Amino acid sequence: MSGSDQKRFYVTTPIYYVNDKPHIGHAYTTLACDVLARFKRLDGYEVMFLTGTDEHGQKVEKAADDKGLTPQAFTDSVSQNFRDLTARLNFSNDDFIRTTEARHRVACQKLWSILLERGHITLGSYAGWYAVRDEAFYTETEIVDGKAPTGAPVEWVEEPSYFFNLSQWQQPLLDFYEANPDFVGPASRFNEVKSFVKGGLRDLSVSRASFSWGVPVPDDDAHVMYVWLDALTNYLTATGWPVDGEFGDTAKNDRFWPADLHMVGKDILRFHAVYWPAFLMAAGLPLPKRVFAHGWWTNEGEKISKSLGNVIDPNALAEEFGLDQTRYFLMREVPFGNDGDFSQRAMIHRMNGDLANDLGNLSQRVLSMIFKNCDGVMPALPATPTAEDRALLDAADAMLGKVREQMDLQAFHEALRCIWDVVSDANKYVDSSAPWTLKKTDPPRMGEVLAVLVETIRQTAILVQPVMPDSAARILDQLGVAAGDRGFDTLAGDGRFAVGVAIGKPEPVFPRYVVEEGEG
Repeated sequence: MSGSDQKRFYVTTPIYYVNDKPHIGHAYTTLACDVLARFKRLDGYEVMFLTGTDEHGQKVEKAADDKGLTPQAFTDSVSQNFRDLTARLNFSNDDFIRTTEARHRVACQKLWSILLERGHITLGSYAGWYAVRDEAFYTETEIVDGKAPTGAPVEWVEEPSYFFNLSQWQQPLLDFYEANPDFVGPASRFNEVKSFVKGGLRDLSVSRASFSWGVPVPDDDAHVMYVWLDALTNYLTATGWPVDGEFGDTAKNDRFWPADLHMVGKDILRFHAVYWPAFLMAAGLPLPKRVFAHGWWTNEGEKISKSLGNVIDPNALAEEFGLDQTRYFLMREVPFGNDGDFSQRAMIHRMNGDLANDLGNLSQRVLSMIFKNCDGVMPALPATPTAEDRALLDAADAMLGKVREQMDLQAFHEALRCIWDVVSDANKYVDSSAPWTLKKTDPPRMGEVLAVLVETIRQTAILVQPVMPDSAARILDQLGVAAGDRGFDTLAGDGRFAVGVAIGKPEPVFPRYVVEEGEG
């Protein structure tokens, strides 16, 4: 597929603030985007998957000063931690952007100039409550017990400031929401966004003059851009915007903007669903198609915080439980969009139940029987399937449509449930067909039963590639499926497994997690 017929998909994580090392929240968001990106590639799309780091602002400047480093040296070090995380957790991002890059400074200053020329930015003075931790301004009514709604401490700030005329975009935003009912997911979060906008919008301070670590405002070196105007622009920067600039890429921008999906945590939804669309409207640029806000994790029922010492290190999780096992748990355990709790008990249950017992044992049993009883050669599917054969094969063939529907809703847990429903059906089919008995009474039928199961396992392994790429590859390797035959176009119809392929002795893919005495 080429030219205008090529399907395309652009997905982004938020860019992560570099005042600390990566934690489970960063990994969760990026994993969700990675799963979608891998899924879309397998489904025939040209994909752009962006992540990166947000490196400007007062909070970063202070964190660097506390460590006795320049802001640039500090951000170089911390940004690398996030880049290392993408490699360690096997993320497939196509780009990693830093807001300290020259290409990004050019894009930010271009957007500022457009907004200024169109009359949407004016110079004034700011007096109000500001939370350094959130890099956000708050109204008097939002302050509770001297703190921001997020719990962050606030300070009264008075300084010269440029303002964006956000107040003028209330009705255009509400009209846009009405015309695009799927713009924000899940629906409960969209309702919060609409309620906030209906409550009235105030003009937004978009520059700071009290510190210098940021993108300079064009033609006014006394100001740097508000960190969120800077940060949000990264989604445009990565597409080669502005196309007429030093780093311009018209073809790339045409292919990928507007973004198909911005994935964010619920705490930064307002910036992506209110401020960002308003900036783009004001600049005359297309708006992203969808923003999805996921929930937060707790740890064994407790809120995660550095003071409690219960911050979850995603690298440590992968080391302890296995990378693919960790990826599966995070996508399966909690309805995506809801808050969720990490517990070791739940993790082990998923590892030993869903993975080792259900899928792992199914694959191991079937391939072992073929290796032992069919001379290690893949048998053929039945020429005339029984009703039971047909039911399982039809269920396998129907998986892609069901999974695709859930993926497009960012319902990762439901997508995996659809797959595991078929895994469950396959295990029941093994028990009811009893190929070990057929070996003695009807060897040809035994081969047919095993072939139906192989086809089901093949389709399952192809579909779980986005979530567990390494484990899926091991299963497909053992099935003798060539690397070029693992896309979704091979799932049904003529894309069945190759009969007569010789297989080796199978090896378990999902070992059981054994809790040592005294643990858990």
